[in-house]
Amino acid sequence: MLTDERINMLARVARTPHGADAAAHAVDAAQDRSILTLAAASYGSRPTDESTVPTGFDPHAAALFESIVEGAYIVATADGVFDDEERRAFERIVTAACGGSVAQRHIADLISDLDDQLTEDGLDTRLRRLGETIARREHAQEVIRIAALIAQCSEDVSEIERTTLEKLATSCKLDLAEVDAALADVKKALG
Repeated sequence: MLTDERINMLARVARTPHGADAAAHAVDAAQDRSILTLAAASYGSRPTDESTVPTGFDPHAAALFESIVEGAYIVATADGVFDDEERRAFERIVTAACGGSVAQRHIADLISDLDDQLTEDGLDTRLRRLGETIARREHAQEVIRIAALIAQCSEDVSEIERTTLEKLATSCKLDLAEVDAALADVKKALG
């Protein structure tokens, strides 16, 4: 079971920009937000009705947020076990990683949708579709980084999680060395 302290540490690492030292990075507001945090801000500003009031919503950023969460979800469910306790912990990590910009109920709804899609389409189709939505290398690296962070939740990446991370990297057109780099970065940040 994940403690509140561990969940908060995982969320802090998720909010830290790729390649930054989580313990020592600067707090410059323009420089200290990860791709996940930026995409979550847009996802959280999604209009809930037909209003024309400017919201800051960017559909591409929202789709990127969904892809990042889906990559993490695919790794979290790789072992075939995703019980209610694991689901709640996953939702709490994602909600905390968003820094309050996405309501927990919206995260829960997204996880439910991802579960339905994975059940209906299967792993290979979901990986292919996820890879098709990622156009930029740094976005693909963020998908892998957050998925690697989720794999490290239990402090031990299983063989099936590692294999799933490699499949995810391949679908995102990244070298397998990116998986090693992401796992090493996450381990260092959590260490």
